[in-house]
Amino acid sequence: MKTRSALRRRGFSLVELLVSIVIGLIALLFAVRLMSGSEQAQRAEVGGSDAMQNGMVALFSMSRDAGQAGFGLNDPILTGCDTVLSAGAGYTLATALRGSATVHPLAPVIIESNGQDPDRISFYAGSSMGGTGSVRTVDTYAGATSLSIDRVPFGFGKGDVIVVAPEQSGGQCALAQLSVDPNLLPTKSVQFDTGADYPFNSGQLGIAAPAGATRVFDLGPSSSLGFHTWSVDTGVLKLSATDVPGSGQTPASVADNIVSIKAQYGFDTRAGAAFTPASGMSVTQWSSSMISADGDSVVGTAGDYARIAAVRIAVVARSKAPEIAGSGGVCTATTALPVVFASASGNAAAIPVTVNVAVAGNSVDWRCYRYRVFETIVPLRNFGWRP
Repeated sequence: MKTRSALRRRGFSLVELLVSIVIGLIALLFAVRLMSGSEQAQRAEVGGSDAMQNGMVALFSMSRDAGQAGFGLNDPILTGCDTVLSAGAGYTLATALRGSATVHPLAPVIIESNGQDPDRISFYAGSSMGGTGSVRTVDTYAGATSLSIDRVPFGFGKGDVIVVAPEQSGGQCALAQLSVDPNLLPTKSVQFDTGADYPFNSGQLGIAAPAGATRVFDLGPSSSLGFHTWSVDTGVLKLSATDVPGSGQTPASVADNIVSIKAQYGFDTRAGAAFTPASGMSVTQWSSSMISADGDSVVGTAGDYARIAAVRIAVVARSKAPEIAGSGGVCTATTALPVVFASASGNAAAIPVTVNVAVAGNSVDWRCYRYRVFETIVPLRNFGWRP
């Protein structure tokens, strides 16, 4: 009979070896799952941090523009005026409908709504502290590069952008750039010659300007003219601006992994004597598109733009890297499209908007990314201070 020590010298049996292998495989499986879970959690945390940073940068940039919107453009003569801008300026004014006609209105904010897809949002502001239309034309404009005015304009300087606007609302305005300091001209006039240094000028204003019924506003130097248009292209937030060289035709990139921007007008729809803008504006209705806020049944008139009290902005950012698909190759990082503007504010009911976050040209399913929504409401305080 063999002793126990002799059996031990013969080594492991086949059964013992198989049991050891199985135990090792189980331990390895747990280790792999632990590492995979840790990697997935780390990926989600990093992606969430990227989305947070990009979303906050985007929202801050746009809300800062909204806070300045309307400065220098708050005179009722300018509000909603259909405006002509030379193509040489390199910037295109936003379009909107006025009834059935397409116009280019001057307003603090213009939203080109795209349903569930990203909007194009434009904010307009001047920089001149003396932007009131205190100067009036004295001769009928006949298509030249100058206008005769009733006095030497205070604060106007060479290179400033001016707006020529009819005193009667509903007409057309024109943007131009002063090529000569009005204080140096032999007659009371403003001059806007063409040249490489004056891209806002095309040789003529392109509008009719009746004598004694047209005013001239100064918006300040072209280098600080705050006409900004925000858009999203293939997951990148972009800015087209008059004060960012080269961005007019090719918008500048501001933040990546921004899949959508949305906006809503906040209208003060109080009727008759209840509408008292001098005592403060009040948002009574939110809308993603222009409405007949003044009750005249025509959408997009100057009176409707005068009723904008605030703007609501939403930014949707996504994680930088997609998460790994689960069983069956289906991603479950996000299972439903984000919804923005779901909460009521003040006296206005909420108008929720579902956002399409799929990025054109991206072969990865949108469900593989995580998303963060950032929202803010900005009162148009400059627009409430009207002459």
